[in-house]
Amino acid sequence: MKRLVPITTLFVLAFLILGTSLFAQDDPADSNNVSTADKHFVTEAAEGGLAEVELGQLAANKASSQNVKDFGQKMADDHGKANQELKDCAQKLGIGIPDHMSATEMAEKAKLSAYSGSHFDRSYMAHLLADHRQDIAAFKREAADGQNPEIKAFASKTLPTLEEHLRLAEQTERDIRRGSGPSSTSGGAAMR
Repeated sequence: MKRLVPITTLFVLAFLILGTSLFAQDDPADSNNVSTADKHFVTEAAEGGLAEVELGQLAANKASSQNVKDFGQKMADDHGKANQELKDCAQKLGIGIPDHMSATEMAEKAKLSAYSGSHFDRSYMAHLLADHRQDIAAFKREAADGQNPEIKAFASKTLPTLEEHLRLAEQTERDIRRGSGPSSTSGGAAMR
């Protein structure tokens, strides 16, 4: 005996199939050729940029070394500008970006906030060194392999700044390891 599918079931299936394809076509990111990998890069860059600003402000206020204070202020300033450029690019492409740090970065900020003196300085710089090495690798990948030309251009434009930050972080870390005190300005002038 042949069983017939009720007509309402057919209508529901047709609606689901048509509805899914209509929603997929209405996504502005899809119409602007933004791959999942590009969207992931934008999200990660936005969260990381926000963390750089907040941690930089923390260092500018809390560090015991003037070099670390200056470096932190540079991170806050430079990443604040890059964050705005990324936000403008994402809006143009219809990509939503986070307005807060990742949970990992929030935990790092909480940890650093509990430190003081040279312990804060060393811990902040160690975090920045590792973070900028990872960021540089991600920005190089996006600049080389990204699918969306605007996101690739943002990555390419921002990469030299990140490389400069890494160089300055390495120098600042060497300075504090050698014992440059809070009143030291060596390296600080180079960051301005």
